[in-house]
Amino acid sequence: MRADETDAINIVVSEREMVADGVVRVEFRSPEGADLPEWSPGAHIDVHLPAMIRQYSLCGDPGERDRYAIAVLKQPDGRGGSRYVHGRLEVGTSLTISAPRNRFELVDAPGYCFVAGGIGITPFLPMINDAISRNRPWKLFYGGRNAESMAFRELLSEYGPAVEITPEDQFGVLNLRSIVDHLPREHMLYCCGPEGMLAAMEGSMPAEDLGRLHLERFAKSGEVHKPDDFAFTVECKESGCKVLVPAGVTILDALIGAGVDANFECREGTCGTCELDVLDGAPDHRDSILSPQERKMATILFPCVSRANTPELVLDV
Repeated sequence: MRADETDAINIVVSEREMVADGVVRVEFRSPEGADLPEWSPGAHIDVHLPAMIRQYSLCGDPGERDRYAIAVLKQPDGRGGSRYVHGRLEVGTSLTISAPRNRFELVDAPGYCFVAGGIGITPFLPMINDAISRNRPWKLFYGGRNAESMAFRELLSEYGPAVEITPEDQFGVLNLRSIVDHLPREHMLYCCGPEGMLAAMEGSMPAEDLGRLHLERFAKSGEVHKPDDFAFTVECKESGCKVLVPAGVTILDALIGAGVDANFECREGTCGTCELDVLDGAPDHRDSILSPQERKMATILFPCVSRANTPELVLDV
């Protein structure tokens, strides 16, 4: 079933403001003034818009339980979500969201390096405050098309030399290789931004250091179906049935077609709603959530995009 059938939260738009050219910050509160579910830095919510669901990082303060805040870049050539947020979400608008989920958790470490591209700055605002509260050293590298398009730059400038703001029209693109070369050995590296930047960051990291790299994507990083895909069987341990997954059909669609109850949202391998435990077999991970290192050890699978490397998978569903 769609996740919004089980965890939808009614909220109302309580505040909105433009925080950069083409970027609007939207604040949500409960209509009854009740506390909202807890969340941690790096979490995102699903915003349920007419005929679409979009994922946005929370950029407020986790300690403020009475509100959530997101920031959305208007993308005229996008799929419609940002245009709706910019054009239709006024103060007083009622809608539903999901409870927060976190696939970009700030792990405990001696220090951090944050690399943001454009609207990818949003998850790092609460991460910075968390690092400060725990007295951890940190550094932020923030790139964007131009200064006017870079949200929260005035707020971030208050942190002094810990923040390097790099408008591309003045200084060129971020030097990812230099960032990696100067990364303190014990620090974790977090990166959020356009797919091109994320792919370049992966390519800049030595293979032995990929375990220190944490990426967040809200767009597909690869193809769901490939020419050499083969059919395989999924044994559903909880449901007690076996389901054939042909080439060209996702595990999720095959499960739903067989009447197996499965949660889902984005169908693009980015939100994490459809996560299932793998009990046996070798998954072929095609999501945009797990890092290369995590895929080697993963005992979970996202059936909306991933497949199998073995003739059969046993899933806890």
